[in-house]
Amino acid sequence: MKGTFAFILILCLTATIIAFRKDPQLAHEGLIQGLKMLWRILPILVVAFILAGMMEKIIPRDYLAHILGWDSGFRGLFLGTLAGAIMPGGPFVLFPMMAVLLNAGAGIGPLVAFLSSWALIGLHRVVIYEAPIMGWKFTLCRLGASLIFPIIIGYFSDWIWRLYSRY
Repeated sequence: MKGTFAFILILCLTATIIAFRKDPQLAHEGLIQGLKMLWRILPILVVAFILAGMMEKIIPRDYLAHILGWDSGFRGLFLGTLAGAIMPGGPFVLFPMMAVLLNAGAGIGPLVAFLSSWALIGLHRVVIYEAPIMGWKFTLCRLGASLIFPIIIGYFSDWIWRLYSRY
């Protein structure tokens, strides 16, 4: 976490210096734009982290380990894929929830299947954007080609994680 913060801080300072050298007004405008984005996103972040904390308290660890744990096998990959496909919201909701699930005992494979399914399938985006804009024929073709990949990606992620955990 500290390394990520330091990296982003260095990028921010570098971009600010470049903007300031071009025109001091650009640096000021960039700061204002960033603060406006923060103001729009902050309520979502607060609610998402509260939701993640509540989930950690209400989902029994034993149950979670049973359905999405390290040894849940194909069932865990399938359930992770299904959950990711129906999970609405953006990354501000998704990643805090995934962190809670990981801390509560979910396995890497089901979590990666969850994330991959959310990105590849995302049924809320299909219904709201893709099908109305691209049509159902295109949408069903893409979905048909995408359905198996979250399970495959989750399986190989689990395998790689376990392989590198030995060292």
